[in-house]
Amino acid sequence: METIIAYWRRLRRNRLAWNLTLIAAILVGLTLAAHLTMQVATRHGARRTVPDFSGIRFDDAQRIARERSLELHINDSLFVPAYDGGIVLDQLPEGGTEVKPGRTVYVTINSFRQKMVEVPYVAGRSLRQAKNMLEIAGLQIEQLVYRPDIATNYVLEEAYDGRKISASTRLEAEMGSGVTLYVGVESGHAGTVVPQTVGLPLHEARSRLWEQGLNIGRVLFDEGINLLNQKEARVYLQSPSGERSAALGSKVDLRLTLDRKKLSDHRTTAEKQARKSARERVTAERERADSLERAHAGHPAPAGGATNNDEFFDR
Repeated sequence: METIIAYWRRLRRNRLAWNLTLIAAILVGLTLAAHLTMQVATRHGARRTVPDFSGIRFDDAQRIARERSLELHINDSLFVPAYDGGIVLDQLPEGGTEVKPGRTVYVTINSFRQKMVEVPYVAGRSLRQAKNMLEIAGLQIEQLVYRPDIATNYVLEEAYDGRKISASTRLEAEMGSGVTLYVGVESGHAGTVVPQTVGLPLHEARSRLWEQGLNIGRVLFDEGINLLNQKEARVYLQSPSGERSAALGSKVDLRLTLDRKKLSDHRTTAEKQARKSARERVTAERERADSLERAHAGHPAPAGGATNNDEFFDR
């Protein structure tokens, strides 16, 4: 004990050593204080099991969350007619997950009614512009109807629920509703190329098909796909396949899956088929152009003669 006291006295007489010792002691104290504070703030070692909030009203879910020292935050909302409004449809993290107290659980709830949006006036614009305006508004294309006109793929008229839309029309529709577009097509320009949609989610596949002047045919989902996980599904089959020639306004059927292996297998096949179809299409177009050139050189076509594309308007 006397040795420690003597050492302490000598240390105090050495100002440099004394100051260094004080600094070291302060640093150690601050480190310990920070560690203890962190332990308390994060409740180190404390865990909570996230309840399954699915099917519970949001108010009840909030009460349960508070009892478990958890926070609830509405991240998204959907409108599913089969469920009551305000019901929790989905959550992240999922029920049964171990988390620390104070963790935020993000939930998707069912809306009481579908959101209403104004139908934009898109007549007079290109099909691509019209499609983009409708998608931005939260609407879709119900059907593309082609009519003879000098401007191919320009919107002549639009209608919603059988009602013609004019520049002065102020009409609201449920988000996700479809608008019918009447689009022009010039004689001799009634063809398009089917885009490759395998691997895309449904909204992107639809958008690409509309942009090419094609309608959506049957949309089929594999077993297990519902409104909650539909966004995760991807197209794995389409008919006609990508890169094939088709008439404007034709329908393309789609099938979607959540199975990643199935998607990978079909995507490989679809890409091979698309490359083959593209080569065949280019070859056919070249042969047709050569044939027309030879026919024109040897036997000029009469003025106003019909073309194969004129049949498009007789349907």
